[in-house]
Amino acid sequence: MIRKSESKDVDTILNIWLSASVKSHNFIEPDFWQSQVDNMRDVYLPASDVYVYEQNGKVTGFYALYDNTLAAIFVEPALQGQGIGGELLSHAKSQRDELKLTVYKANVQSCYFYQKHGFAVLGEQVDPHTGHTELLMSTV
Repeated sequence: MIRKSESKDVDTILNIWLSASVKSHNFIEPDFWQSQVDNMRDVYLPASDVYVYEQNGKVTGFYALYDNTLAAIFVEPALQGQGIGGELLSHAKSQRDELKLTVYKANVQSCYFYQKHGFAVLGEQVDPHTGHTELLMSTV
């Protein structure tokens, strides 16, 4: 089930975000992600429309929309590859006419995931926080 997040979900969302970020971005030091937890909690999540994927009463994934930007989409690492991300992405796409996102170019698996779900590469940029190249992608 996908539902709007509630305040009780924040700690679980942050745990999923941190563990999945470390796993999928092994080209960035884990300390960087740990240093961003407070910003996620206090700035990014409150500014976004956040939806969670719940299985058997447990939140196992989420996505965050900021205007027409898919700011985050993460699934608990142990449950990746089971279709949860695809369901979350389909739900996110149903919330907006167009979606944009950035994804690290080195995160090949995620780049493929977005292309498989209808996103096209519009260009590249360098993330000023990490120095790594990101792809700009859109559904249009």
